Amino acid sequence: MQAVPNEFVTLAHALADAARPVVKRYFRTPVAVDVKADDSPVTIADREVEAAMRVLIKERFPEHGIFGEEHGQENTGAEWVWVLDPIDGTKAFITGKPSFGTLIGLCHRGRPVLGIVDQAILGERWIGGLGHPTTLNGQPARVRACDQLQKAYAYTTGPEHFDSRTLPAWNRIAAMVRQPRYGCDCYAYALLASGFVDLVVEAGLKPYDYCALIPVIEQAGGTVTDWTGRAVTIASDGTLCAAGDSRAHAQALKVLAAS
Repeated sequence: MQAVPNEFVTLAHALADAARPVVKRYFRTPVAVDVKADDSPVTIADREVEAAMRVLIKERFPEHGIFGEEHGQENTGAEWVWVLDPIDGTKAFITGKPSFGTLIGLCHRGRPVLGIVDQAILGERWIGGLGHPTTLNGQPARVRACDQLQKAYAYTTGPEHFDSRTLPAWNRIAAMVRQPRYGCDCYAYALLASGFVDLVVEAGLKPYDYCALIPVIEQAGGTVTDWTGRAVTIASDGTLCAAGDSRAHAQALKVLAAS
């Protein structure tokens, strides 16, 4: 496939447009917070945003599959599957911090080919896909050069998201980079695509956490793989190493693989 069809790009924008007013209506209001089986929080905003997006997908392309965080999976064996995280960074959302985002990904036969990171409160939207170079609010977004890991500004959401197997690897990265930073969720990847961050390393992710991010970073000139250097698909293991510069990416993979 040379390029994502324009009608799918149009739908991706429509999904983000549908999400924004719901996010704005509930942000910094006393919404009730439920705790899911995996101990992660969820609000009515998460559920309403995803429900609104699912309605549009079914109306326009009923043959497409949907993999959503809040309302489950439908027809995920389809050629085209939308992967939705209505509010990536719910903890940030419920504490009033605008570093969360709505993630809208589209996979073609399991490969992420189109993605949106939408930050409703700040009015920022990154979109990128095959044949569609990444933009931020319609303006080109590009990663920046960083030829050495020691020069990198690196993000992860938080050390608590690693386990006993993966935390030592992050600690090695944090000890080597110029500045380790925490707490941005998907927004860190968007900042990487715009050339403000050099490296993002995470583990334990689900497809709705990462599928939208892959095309946004790649079409901005960056590199994203799992920790073994393999291309990321909807069936990947949940580890992610994203870098603006392929040289820093290669160095980070070596550090992550060290015993």
